[in-house]
Amino acid sequence: MAKEQKEWGAGVFSLLSWFKQENVKKAKVMVVGAGALGNEVLKNLALFGVGNIFIVDFDTIEYSNLTRSILFRESDADKGLYKAEVAAKRVKEINRGINVQYIVGNLSSDVGLGVYKQMDVVIGCLDSRLARLQLNRQCMRAGVPWVDGGIEDLNGVVKVFKRGENCYECGLSDTAKHNLFQKMSCAGVARRNEDAGRVPTTPVIASIIGAVQTQEAIKFLHPEELYKGNMASLCGSWFHYEGMHNNVRIYKSSAYHSDCPSHEYWKPVFKIPQLSADITVEACLAMLKDLLNVESVEINLRNDRFVDKIVTRNDNQCFHPMLPESKIPDYIDSDPQLYCRMRMDLNQNTFENIDEEFPYQQLTLREIGIPYFDILQITTESGYFYVELTKDEKRYPFK
Repeated sequence: MAKEQKEWGAGVFSLLSWFKQENVKKAKVMVVGAGALGNEVLKNLALFGVGNIFIVDFDTIEYSNLTRSILFRESDADKGLYKAEVAAKRVKEINRGINVQYIVGNLSSDVGLGVYKQMDVVIGCLDSRLARLQLNRQCMRAGVPWVDGGIEDLNGVVKVFKRGENCYECGLSDTAKHNLFQKMSCAGVARRNEDAGRVPTTPVIASIIGAVQTQEAIKFLHPEELYKGNMASLCGSWFHYEGMHNNVRIYKSSAYHSDCPSHEYWKPVFKIPQLSADITVEACLAMLKDLLNVESVEINLRNDRFVDKIVTRNDNQCFHPMLPESKIPDYIDSDPQLYCRMRMDLNQNTFENIDEEFPYQQLTLREIGIPYFDILQITTESGYFYVELTKDEKRYPFK
């Protein structure tokens, strides 16, 4: 006869005076990046019994990941499996009582803002400044705090960002901002997303920084303890660990400038049960006009512009990707003819705003780069509106 299933953490976490089992059990935590740091964070969240974990990563498992990633196996690298999918499976093996979901894709163009708004906290396990900037903007729009971690060699840092208190973009130098905005502007498709390359790290530093990140995230699941001062957040500080000489320091590091473009807070949000990313552009524009009672509607593609043409300057060759901009690098790599022309100057024709003049009205929102359960920024003669693709919510069921 099978033993009766006991509640996870019973008789263990209850010994902690501050720990609220129900808070953790119903919590929703997103982990962006499932590499070395992400593995440690996900393992820790599963052991804590966090009820809903959402994993985002676009990459596949390589042999180089195995030395620092407790959730991956050699057979995963043999098959070139996706990190997010495998991590989700292994986390469930640790704790079958939790709800784990994942998206294989980009954090801004494949994860709808509606998903971010569902979260209690987001944990960034990224190795790119550009990705951090994008994550910061999404979390600020959604009004969700996020915990950043970074590792290299035996060194690591943790920072916490929260709307109204601390902002990743505000803390960047003018030079760093200029370089990132050059990459984001993408005047030609030859500019690619930032490639951080392989950074030398150890499993030890990943464990240390991943543990601190998880600890900070768990604190946000106990807001009453933070409010009472029974625990303190790293928001406004910078945790630095230097392993070579065993130095641990916490520096004050808070920046929040009034004119920062990252501080957009998208509210109020209109929930529209009929809207999905599977609807055509034509049908969406008509529905929005009717529901908002306006004459003109323009959908602003804030995360991912739509590209219908790529033209080589030297020989005027024209290609028709019909893809969101984030998919263009893969499109170039997969087309030998276009890849050979990468040394030439390339021009791309992009659409940043979609209205009735958009020539591809029968494409779906998903096909032009809008993810499921996204929140659209709409421009009308009456001003801005924020509209949720609420019909897609059922794709991401939380406990």
